[in-house]
Amino acid sequence: MKTYSAKPNEVEQKWFVVSAAGKPLGRLAARVATVLRGKHKPVFTPHVDCGDFVIVVDAEQVLLTGNKARKKMRYTHSGYPGALKAITYEQFIAEAPEKVVLKAVEGMLPHTRLGRKMLTKLRVYKGSAHPHEAQRPEPMEF
Repeated sequence: MKTYSAKPNEVEQKWFVVSAAGKPLGRLAARVATVLRGKHKPVFTPHVDCGDFVIVVDAEQVLLTGNKARKKMRYTHSGYPGALKAITYEQFIAEAPEKVVLKAVEGMLPHTRLGRKMLTKLRVYKGSAHPHEAQRPEPMEF
């Protein structure tokens, strides 16, 4: 019996929508990364983009459990000496809630060209409205 390997033109891609309201950031990101990668499908092939499109709404209502919102830090560095910047996740969620979810999912995808391609299928929105009604997204089970 031969092993089945999906071809890029044979993969059928769907659209899913998930609300981040009241969900822990890590669990949400792990589930979204699984769907973006295509590991939920029986035809999953590691070297082919088998994943689906995912729309995340209500990004500003995502949860961080415990004291992580106040104690966990986000660091950025420009590469110049003394240019390290640090903010708490509480501030990060207030400033850019879309980026919080995007960065969490990005860390759970492969760090390759294929992973960057998978990340383009993720859409994150602050509120509950999104402009992708024409794609008829299905609600994603969480």
